[in-house]
Amino acid sequence: MHPNLTSSPASRAIDRFLSSPFSLLLAVVLAFLLNAYSLPLTDVDEGAFTEATREMMARGNLVSPMLNDVPRHDKPILIYWAQAASVTLLGQSELGYRLPSLIAALCWLFALYRFCLRHGGRQTAQIAGLVMALSLMVGFVAKAAIADALLNLFIALAMFGIYDYFCDCRDGRGDAVLRRRLFAVYAALGLGFLTKGPVAVFFPLVVSGIFFGLSRNWRCWWRALFYWPGWLLFLAIVVPWHLMVWLDQGDAFFRGFYLKHNVGRYSDTFEGHGGSPFYYLVALPLILMPFTGWLAVISARLARQFRWTRLGTSDGPGQLERFLLTWFVVVFAFFSFSSTQLPHYVVYGCTPLFILLARHPLNVFGRWLAYLPLLIFALVIAGLPWLLPMAAAKTHRPLESMLLAGLVESFSGNGRWLLLALPLVVLGMALWRRLPVWQGLVLSGLVQAAVVFGVVGPRVIEVTQGPVREAARVARELDGTVVAWRIYQPSFSVYRRAVTPSRLPQAGELVLTRTDRYADLGRAIAPLVAEPVYQRGFVTLARVDRERRP
Repeated sequence: MHPNLTSSPASRAIDRFLSSPFSLLLAVVLAFLLNAYSLPLTDVDEGAFTEATREMMARGNLVSPMLNDVPRHDKPILIYWAQAASVTLLGQSELGYRLPSLIAALCWLFALYRFCLRHGGRQTAQIAGLVMALSLMVGFVAKAAIADALLNLFIALAMFGIYDYFCDCRDGRGDAVLRRRLFAVYAALGLGFLTKGPVAVFFPLVVSGIFFGLSRNWRCWWRALFYWPGWLLFLAIVVPWHLMVWLDQGDAFFRGFYLKHNVGRYSDTFEGHGGSPFYYLVALPLILMPFTGWLAVISARLARQFRWTRLGTSDGPGQLERFLLTWFVVVFAFFSFSSTQLPHYVVYGCTPLFILLARHPLNVFGRWLAYLPLLIFALVIAGLPWLLPMAAAKTHRPLESMLLAGLVESFSGNGRWLLLALPLVVLGMALWRRLPVWQGLVLSGLVQAAVVFGVVGPRVIEVTQGPVREAARVARELDGTVVAWRIYQPSFSVYRRAVTPSRLPQAGELVLTRTDRYADLGRAIAPLVAEPVYQRGFVTLARVDRERRP
C-alpha cells in the first residue's frame, strides 16, 4: 500500500480481491466469454473468415480457402484449420467458429502472466493480466472469429522469447539454454507466419535488431539471426502448406497474398480502410480504455527512464522498459504510415504497454488525469439513448438512417438505465481517495466490460447483424436458389450453409438485398417482380416471380 494512503477494511478487501486469481477469472469471463457464444457473427471480417472455413470443409479441400466460390488469398491457412477443427468438435455455431480466438486469447494472457512472473514478480503479473484482459480492444479481438488473436499470441511468444534469450545471452547461460530459447522463438515465428504472413516475422526481427543494437550486443543478435536449426524449424512449419497450395492453385496465392495483401495493403488503401499518420493517436485511447489516462500519467516517467538507460550496456536498469517501448514504438510507427489502417492492427504493439502499466502502478499521483478519459467515455456510453436520436435526425443516408433507427429503438427500453452504472462507478472510484488509482481503474474496467459486452454490444450487433442471421434462417427453411444483389454479408452464407452468388435474380429465386435498394431491384428485374418474404431493418429477402401474387 502507498504510504500516503490510509488503509480501510474496504480497501484491504479490494486489495485482496485484485490480488486473487478470482479477479483475473472474472475479468476473462466478462471481457472474453460474455455473449461470445450467442452474438451473431459480424460482417465483414467474421463472416468472411467463417464462410471461407465452411466452404473449405464443404468441399473437402483443406488446402485452399474459398469465399463465394472464389479463392480467398487474404490470409494463410492456420486460422481456417483452427476453425475447422473447432467446428468439427462443436458444430457450426458462433462458439464453434470463435473458440480458436478465445483459446488463443487465453494463451496470450497466460504467456503474458508467465513472462511478468519471470521479470517482475507475481504482483506485476497479476496487474498486467488484469490490464490486458480488460482493455477494450482485446475483449473484441478475443471473441472475434478472425486471425488476430492467434497472431497476437505468436508475436507475444516470439517477443518474450527474444527478451529471455537476450537475458540468458547477457548472463552467459549455456548453449543448451540458448538453443531452447531460439527454438521456441523460431516456432512462434513459423506459426505466426502461417497465421498472417510476413508481419509475424517483420516485427520481431526489427524490434530485436533495434534493441540489441541499442544495447551494443550485436554478437548475440547475429547468433540468433543466423541460427540455422531455427530457420529449418521455421521452414518445416511454413513450407509444407505453401507447397500444397502451389500444387493446388499454382502461383495465385503468392500473387494474391504476398503482392496484393501485403505490399499492396501497405502502399494503397484497401476496402475503404484509409487513415492518416494521426489515426492511431486517436484510436489508441479507445483501444486501451479504461487505462488510457494511466498511460498518459506515466508516459513522461517512461520517456525519462528510456533516456537514462545507458546506451552500449546490456545490464543497466530499465533494459526491459527499453525493450517494451521499442516494441510498441515500432508497431505504432509502422502502421501509422500504412495506407490501410484498422484499429486492431496496433494491438500487436499493445502487449508491452500492458506490462509497462503493471510495472508502474498508480497510487495517488495523477488521479484525475488517470480517470478523465474513462469518465468521458463512460458519459458517452451513458448518453447513447439521447445521442443516437440526435444522430438519426441529422443523417440523410438511407443505410445509416435505418441502422440508427434500429439502434434508437434498441436503446430506448428499460435497459438503458444500466448504462448509467459505468459513469457512476468511475466517478465513485475517482472520489475514493483511499483507494489506489490503479485499483479503481481495474474495478471500473470490470464494470466497463460488463456494460460494453453485456449491454451495448448485444444491442448494436443485434441491430447490425441480427436481421442477416434471421434472413439466412428463413432462406434456409424456404430452400431453393438464393442470390445476393448489391449487398455483401458473408455471414448470411454461413448461417444458410450454402454459397450465395452475387447477381441479378431470376424467376423462382430468392434474393437478399438492402432494404433501401429494394425499389432499384424491382426496376432492375422488370417485368419480373420481387415480393418480400422477410424484411427487417436494412435487410430484405424477397422471392422473384413473373407476376405479383394476389
